[in-house]
Amino acid sequence: MPSSESPSPMPAMPTPAPLGPAWLWKYVRGVAPAVLIWAIVIGWLAYLLYDRSRWTQEADEANLREWIDEARVFRKTLPELVREYLALVDARGLNDDPTLWKRKEIEEQLRAMADPTRVYQAQLPLFPEIYRLEIRFESWSATGSPPPEAIHWDSPAPRPRLRNRLQLQVMEYPLLGPQDPRPILHCEYRLHAFNKLQREEEDRRVRSLVVGIVVLTAGILAVVSLYRFLRRERLRERGELEAQAALEHAQRTALENELRRQEAERAREELDRKLLEQSLEAARQESRAAAAERAALELKSQLFASIGIMAGSYAHNIKNLLVRPNDLLARCIETGGLQESHASMLQEVRSTLGTVNERLQQILRAVRRDPTRTEMTRLDLGQLTRETETTWANLARDKWKLLISIEVRDEPLSIHGDLSHLQQAIENLLFNARDATFEMRNHLRDQAHRCADPAQRRRAILEANAWKGQVQLRAYRQETFAVLEVRDNGIGMTEEVQQNCLKTHFSTKRDNALFEGLNAGMGLGLSFVAVILEHHQATLQIESQPFHGATFRILFPCIGPARSTTVSAIRDPN
Repeated sequence: MPSSESPSPMPAMPTPAPLGPAWLWKYVRGVAPAVLIWAIVIGWLAYLLYDRSRWTQEADEANLREWIDEARVFRKTLPELVREYLALVDARGLNDDPTLWKRKEIEEQLRAMADPTRVYQAQLPLFPEIYRLEIRFESWSATGSPPPEAIHWDSPAPRPRLRNRLQLQVMEYPLLGPQDPRPILHCEYRLHAFNKLQREEEDRRVRSLVVGIVVLTAGILAVVSLYRFLRRERLRERGELEAQAALEHAQRTALENELRRQEAERAREELDRKLLEQSLEAARQESRAAAAERAALELKSQLFASIGIMAGSYAHNIKNLLVRPNDLLARCIETGGLQESHASMLQEVRSTLGTVNERLQQILRAVRRDPTRTEMTRLDLGQLTRETETTWANLARDKWKLLISIEVRDEPLSIHGDLSHLQQAIENLLFNARDATFEMRNHLRDQAHRCADPAQRRRAILEANAWKGQVQLRAYRQETFAVLEVRDNGIGMTEEVQQNCLKTHFSTKRDNALFEGLNAGMGLGLSFVAVILEHHQATLQIESQPFHGATFRILFPCIGPARSTTVSAIRDPN
């Protein structure tokens, strides 16, 4: 950063002593400025003619240096990557994995920088054609270790032919400047221009004409300056005073500008620092989000494993327990001598045990695989609903004090699904409705016991004991979807519970489940249902209000044509 101190004025040149008569010295002093101006103009024009021959190449190299320093292919420039590579070489050595990866990253950077120049080769004027980019590591003897091998990129495009070889330019450029002279960029390129040489020749002729005109003009100005010398001499003293004042004003203005520039530089640095902090914070947030996603996947995997182990263990134990009853039933039936009604009942028990054994086989097959890996077949959602009601209606009425009714329309409701997974999902919804009715019955009993009037309390207790839970299973078609509804008159859910009910290990029914003699809720049922439905491309809708029951509506993509006529069939266990 340049200093903010004001520059000191240049010391005045001493006036030489007169060399002859006063009039001669005065004449020489008057002609000297014009001669000096003429010499400066001639020298300046000569320098322009000399410098013009190298101006094009210097401009090309300046553009290339800016392209190399500022190009960001992977959010970092080539000097930044080389600086990081040298730091890794100094810290870890040449053959360490991070050093080798950083070297590959530099090679990829060179390729990515140079590839666009090949895409538009010989198509756009002033667009360079890059034939080789090479990073050499020199001045390495002071470090005491062997230098790294050069990193290079060679264009697959052929070099220009021999007659155009002179147009191929070579540039050597220190990437990191004087701070670290080790890395040197070697670049071979050619600037593409359609009529560049013809224009340069025309420019030389024009410059020659301009030089002649300027020389003539300079001579005329020298004569005019001699004529105006005497008049300028009169105004010189006053001009010196005005120049001194202008110099002081310019110095003061320059100092103010420098102060403003420094203040703007500080503001820009502060803004860059804040932007860097924001970038770091965004990177940290992305890292935390990735870690949270990994943790969620691990938790999901643990959930599936826990469910599989627990359900598999229970199913296997129950299957073993059924071996002895099946054997005893077979012996009783084979013995004979039983009444026809008794034999029929034993046959029904044996058939039921066979169904239970088949269901246990399905459960064992299901829990041995991840719920995300489904075995899809064509299923009838209406038939699946009827089978669920047949399996659980009697048990629900006798043990749970729960009435299960179904409404299945007489139309095809074909879907693609995994039979075992869908049975478990529907049964989980049914068990969830059962627990909701248990909670509702407990709520009614608590309200009855809180009544102050004994007669009213007795009547309320009798009504609470007579209250029965109801669950309705409905299967019907809605546009292109096959819909399954599980509706209950249980305790219902608040908005907060609805938002969290599908989360793993979230449960609100632990105490009520224990009150009914069941295991405490683990918060796995509805989360398991959500995973199953996700892999069936099904949508779950929940409608509920506290103390007014809940409706779980599942929409499956339906396959097969729709039928215009429907017949409702409602079966009530009562």
